[in-house]
Amino acid sequence: MSEINFKNDRINKAGTPHELGLFGKFLPLWVALCIFAGIVLSQVVPGISETINSWTIGQISIPIGICLFLMMYPGMLNLQASELKKLGKNPKPIILTLISNWIIAPFVGLMMARIFLQGHEQLVVAIILLSASPCTAMVLVWGWMARGNQEQNVTNTSLNTITIIFLYVPIVILLTGIQNIPIDTTLLIISLIFFIGLPLALGITSKRLLTQTKGEEWFESTYRPMVGKMSIVALLITLIILFSLNGDVLLKNPELLLLVSIPLLVGFAIVVSYNVIITKLFKLKYREAVVTVIIGSSSHFEIAIATAIAIYGIGSIAALGTTMGLFWEVPVMLSIVYLGRFLQKRGFWEVKFPEDSNNN
Repeated sequence: MSEINFKNDRINKAGTPHELGLFGKFLPLWVALCIFAGIVLSQVVPGISETINSWTIGQISIPIGICLFLMMYPGMLNLQASELKKLGKNPKPIILTLISNWIIAPFVGLMMARIFLQGHEQLVVAIILLSASPCTAMVLVWGWMARGNQEQNVTNTSLNTITIIFLYVPIVILLTGIQNIPIDTTLLIISLIFFIGLPLALGITSKRLLTQTKGEEWFESTYRPMVGKMSIVALLITLIILFSLNGDVLLKNPELLLLVSIPLLVGFAIVVSYNVIITKLFKLKYREAVVTVIIGSSSHFEIAIATAIAIYGIGSIAALGTTMGLFWEVPVMLSIVYLGRFLQKRGFWEVKFPEDSNNN
């Protein structure tokens, strides 16, 4: 089996970075440091949780709401409405990814929660929120690193951005209903509107205005990296606040983070295995197969964290549980990238060269 020639493989205009970057490569380390900093603050700054909890509108913390909004906005700049017109060009991998994102992954998550988290209602909801939210941003990075089909990557990511608006709330309501867990539907819808709808509307509007006034090159090379850094700062601040509010709980129950990690990792393994096998059965070529596996196994931890905070509060066990999705995101996705490359070298998927894309 010949190797893929990636020398002429262009990166599209969807803002796919050329490399993961220092923050992305060491994301689990930064998350761990933020957990530590938050816990330390909870012990050395008396009354910090009461002060932060006082800045709220309803159950939504004002500082956390702002941070989560800033985390969501950069990902919404990836929406390429023009790419959705290409859905009929090669629908098989798109359909397989949608099935994985909206049927397989959510029900695998529910199964894992039922097996491992009986008696821990908020952790069950955390798993449900993570498994019911496919990624709409960082999969562009993973797909590029795996040298997958970036046209398919952008199309599927754009489609996920749209479908999450319509499917996220119904899936969460269905899965929590199966578990007989009461959930505030109003707060669920509010979190969707505020943390998905508004960033999406702002992303579409700002992208159109800025590309018209400043040009697409400026938008991609200057504006997008700038807001990307802003989202990183917002993410780190969110994590510190989350763990400063729940430091006492974690110090008394450190097993909680380990407990929620087990179903997360086992669930990831099952979903990834399913996607690898299904892409083989449907005879996808490597470049389409690896993107299908990556997107079909991804998780949108930002909306999961935001929803957990909106429903249960900033200092809740559910909010902390969803942060573990963030903690494991990079190691799991990187492992999929290297797994894809390994399987490709072993001839698991048939190789299709970029120049053969019209001969599908």
